[in-house]
Amino acid sequence: MKILVIEDERSLADSIKILLERKGFSVECVYDGVTGEQFASLGVYDLLILDVMMPGMDGYSVARQVRAKHCNTPILMLTAKSELEDRITGLNSGADYYLTKPFDTRELLACVGALLRRQAYQVDVLTYGNTTLDLNTCILSCGEKNIRLSDREFDMMRFLLQSGEHNIAKEVLLVRIWGFESNATENHVEVYVGFLRKKLQSIGSNVRIEAIRRQGYHLEVDE
Repeated sequence: MKILVIEDERSLADSIKILLERKGFSVECVYDGVTGEQFASLGVYDLLILDVMMPGMDGYSVARQVRAKHCNTPILMLTAKSELEDRITGLNSGADYYLTKPFDTRELLACVGALLRRQAYQVDVLTYGNTTLDLNTCILSCGEKNIRLSDREFDMMRFLLQSGEHNIAKEVLLVRIWGFESNATENHVEVYVGFLRKKLQSIGSNVRIEAIRRQGYHLEVDE
């Protein structure tokens, strides 16, 4: 599960990251609203943890922009504002839950778990063409044939399926799958795309991973 933390207070963001990573989540942090909106709108995260008061763009605006792009990722909004009108504004902006600072880490973890369980019930598989990816088992299937993907193959296939015909840049895949601090290069992306192409072919999928120079990758379906 991938979680994006959008919080301008770096110490708090990094503390949340450490807490969630200890629970087995993959977590990335960004520290301003504009960057947060750009990352969140990619639709590659399972949960957004979003502060309200941030430079550049506040959390309410980030949530509105994300929802305007039809991104249904659950949003847990964090804020020091505890008035009823503030909570209503947050929920009306697109947040799924509103947690007031300061909060107990146990409450944060409970909220994260509840929102992810809700999301899991809503989406268990991704389908494109004649091919399905099971989000619980990491199994890619087509008809009677199926194959289990490695963790990185699964992440890449999931991002490609979520984006469909829309291009994902190599740089985006590199950061999303290997992380900001990794020594991986764009060649790693190309290698894993090669792995996925072979696996799609092995199960008789009509889905192709197409590369567009300087624009990245997208999916197409053979008629």
